[in-house]
Amino acid sequence: MNSRRQFLKAVGLAGGAVAASLVNRVAMAALPEPVIQTKPETMPPLIPNQGRPYNPVVTLNGWTLPWRMKNGVKEFHLVAEPVVREMAPSFKAHLWGYNGQSPGPTIEVVEGDRVRIFVTNKLPEHTSIHWHGQRLPNGMDGVSGLTQPPILPGKTFVYEFIARRPGTFMYHPHADEMVQMAMGMMGSWVTHPRDKHPLIAEVDRDFIFLMNAYDIEPGSFTPKIMTMLDFNLWSWNSRIFPGIDSLNVRQNDKVRIRIGNLTMTNHPMHLHGHEFLVTGSDGGPTPPSSRFYEVTADVAVGQMRQIEFVADEEGDWAFHCHKSHHTMNAMSHDVATLIGVDQRELARKITNLIPDYMVMGERGMADMAAMEMPIPDNTAPMMTGDGPFGSVEMGGMFSVVKVRRNQQPGNYSDPGWYKHPPGTSAYEFAGAPTEPARMQSKMQQGMPRLHKPSTEVEVTVRKPKSTHH
Repeated sequence: MNSRRQFLKAVGLAGGAVAASLVNRVAMAALPEPVIQTKPETMPPLIPNQGRPYNPVVTLNGWTLPWRMKNGVKEFHLVAEPVVREMAPSFKAHLWGYNGQSPGPTIEVVEGDRVRIFVTNKLPEHTSIHWHGQRLPNGMDGVSGLTQPPILPGKTFVYEFIARRPGTFMYHPHADEMVQMAMGMMGSWVTHPRDKHPLIAEVDRDFIFLMNAYDIEPGSFTPKIMTMLDFNLWSWNSRIFPGIDSLNVRQNDKVRIRIGNLTMTNHPMHLHGHEFLVTGSDGGPTPPSSRFYEVTADVAVGQMRQIEFVADEEGDWAFHCHKSHHTMNAMSHDVATLIGVDQRELARKITNLIPDYMVMGERGMADMAAMEMPIPDNTAPMMTGDGPFGSVEMGGMFSVVKVRRNQQPGNYSDPGWYKHPPGTSAYEFAGAPTEPARMQSKMQQGMPRLHKPSTEVEVTVRKPKSTHH
């Protein structure tokens, strides 16, 4: 964590001068100390010690930004800056983010709070922040050139508004978006209800994360910002499996998961072993008439979704995007399909010259995970992750909801792998397989004819009468 004096010196603000837009001088009297976090682990929930009480969220592989109360106003300090993000063990990326991480810290407030956010720009170019989904004065909406001047490098702007409605939101730049969002600039925002809300249930566990995507070539560190569709890293909070922490809950806990999508495509989010309800979006809580149980919910670009379920089934339950290429890492889109091609003789000749050569795709791609194919430095295997029965063969947008009957209330630590009771796990059949019975069809091929044509056809020809004389 940086001291305030070091921070001000670093951004050229030693005198404490602040550039601000549409905020009075009292608000600019002093900056709250910026809090910096660089660890990629999931931090414990931030229990509020001032202001209105609420049940805090847990940011997956992230943290919640502390605040200070000043004359009844919650004051936060965001620092837009280059960061180094560990996306998975032994794989780091050079991104842009806030307060030492990408995404930035989650901001948590209560409905009706007056919020003041200081935003200091330590990027090499100008920026701004848009408060996605918030009801606020137009001049605080954060669209560079439209509602405010851009925040130039080394300058600090102040945003101030009242959190008018509860829900799940996010923040991100509205300046040079193609570059800044592709570099990882985004963060989550939660506004808790002030009083008991008829459409917002109280839950035991409340998780949140943002989906983002990058195109980082194996062995490099910086995303390719011009990529529109062919991303090779699909991530939650700039982490990829096996770098994504598990979601650890107590059996029969009521669980809420808040999901935001800032990628370039939709993501059908699928939970194993349970049914859930979609109870909210960035537009607010959904009406009960629109809620129905499902196991997969699509989250479109720029949307937030809240899903809720009762974790009543013990076990390690997969939770992932159901687009299969989104549960892989460092993919190449130009690999030829060689399934069924016998490459043994060719492989023998190549390995005489290149001892580490590996046949790719002859029997599918699982061999790449099981054989731990050598990869360039600073990247992640395409399919990886070790489970209790071997390789999980996953990557990208994949994690596990771990449900345990002995997980204590409020305990978010990893309980380890689930121990299946005897007789409740799939096993190899020891007998000889029987020959499958095959269906014998007596019907003729093609569509059946409705009427058999006659062999004799009588045709009568009539010539039209002429109308000319």
